[in-house]
Amino acid sequence: MSETNELRIAVIGAGPAGVYSSDIFLRQLGKLGEELGLGTKARIDLFEKLPVPFGLVRYGVAPDHPSIKFIASALEKTLDNPDIHLYCDVEFGKDVTLDELLERYDAVLFATGAVEDKPLGLPGADLDGVYGAAKFVEWYDGYPTGAREWPLDAEEVAVIGGGNVAMDVARELMRNADDLKAKTDIPDNVYEGIKANKAKTLHLFIRRGVAQAKFSVQELREMEKLPGVQLIINEDDFDLDDDTIEEAGKDKLTRQMVEELFAIREMAEDMEDDGDTDFEGNPADRKYYIHFNSAPVEVLGEDGKVKAIRVEKTTTSADGKMTRTGEFEEYPVQAVYHAIGYKPATAPGIAYDERRAHLANANGDGRITTEASGEGAQVRERLYATGWAKRGPVGLIGSTKSDALLIVTNMLEDLSKAAEGGRVAADRDPESIDRLLASRGVKPIDFAGWKKVDAYERAEGAKEGREHKKVIDPEQMRALAHA
Repeated sequence: MSETNELRIAVIGAGPAGVYSSDIFLRQLGKLGEELGLGTKARIDLFEKLPVPFGLVRYGVAPDHPSIKFIASALEKTLDNPDIHLYCDVEFGKDVTLDELLERYDAVLFATGAVEDKPLGLPGADLDGVYGAAKFVEWYDGYPTGAREWPLDAEEVAVIGGGNVAMDVARELMRNADDLKAKTDIPDNVYEGIKANKAKTLHLFIRRGVAQAKFSVQELREMEKLPGVQLIINEDDFDLDDDTIEEAGKDKLTRQMVEELFAIREMAEDMEDDGDTDFEGNPADRKYYIHFNSAPVEVLGEDGKVKAIRVEKTTTSADGKMTRTGEFEEYPVQAVYHAIGYKPATAPGIAYDERRAHLANANGDGRITTEASGEGAQVRERLYATGWAKRGPVGLIGSTKSDALLIVTNMLEDLSKAAEGGRVAADRDPESIDRLLASRGVKPIDFAGWKKVDAYERAEGAKEGREHKKVIDPEQMRALAHA
């Protein structure tokens, strides 16, 4: 038995939240460990249910986001740390239980992200042709257990949502397949699907006003550069009162977003004046309508299929309060995509806060509790949550860094108060987890295995003059990793 005296931490989820937390834990331990009586050495085992790491970066963001490549390479550098051990293709709750982890690790951190859509909750939401954004994103990002084909036969489509995921979905539905293939790592099935896409008209419905949208400036700039697409806006949506302009000006990111939206308004006017062109002045064969202050109230159907969407005009005050006007309009569409938020994953044996949609934790400090709220909620020792698992499906990838620092600070504080300098796991043999998984026939994919998958994807991409081409079949990933 090779017992060691280093701290032992298990992290569930190898997406940005899990990887950032692992990195920050080791850095903070290096800085503060001695004064906290913890020493400066730790071994972090990172468990991921998918055969490959990076979660949201690889499978939750549109393939044409240029910044994603940089984030992925930064995460990869972190995983190359000898104190971090990657266990992909190991599912928490199925391949290993909470009790088995607590026996072997001094603390367990959940960074499990989100894969489900919040339900739409409108009449007609169950019609054929209504889709949650998460499943569509899984398709175009090649998620290992996602759909391999997607019905793109609707000529008129609606997208509901005022955030970045809605923008991603709308952009991919308006995309030119050859343009997308040249610039991204999409697999062949997605290229073929988008090439056959019949969508000619898209309506994006945002319930609140121009100043209350939740788009990033980057998303808006990507929307502006769609070949063959004419952007169309409603002038009245941009008639903002002084209070709204003043309120928007208080926050730098909101101000920048509103300025970019006004630039889009001018662009849309130019496109119309030039005879319905795209951003480069070429004839547009697709139309992308952006509707603010528009709340969908019902999906209308015929023979069980989507035929239209009914939308109520709203007004939004400077403080973001939305009021319904009782004015309705119907738009003919044959498909409706809703991007109104994700529902972060539950974890077996951990209480879930249904109202806020995250793992139950004390006042958002990341310490897991016995129940969601109320006087009976007790902190469960040695269990923590970070990222969307902690706070619900809000914030960009960058917000997970500040989250991780808060949680790591709390973990170190708790470990320093625990007996024997935080070393409380009974089984301190680092190979114990490997023996347990092997006894169950579980074959984890480690960092070296991931590098083999990555090398293959790069080689396949190079054959077509691309940087990368995604492998989507989990069995192929396993074969490559274990070769």
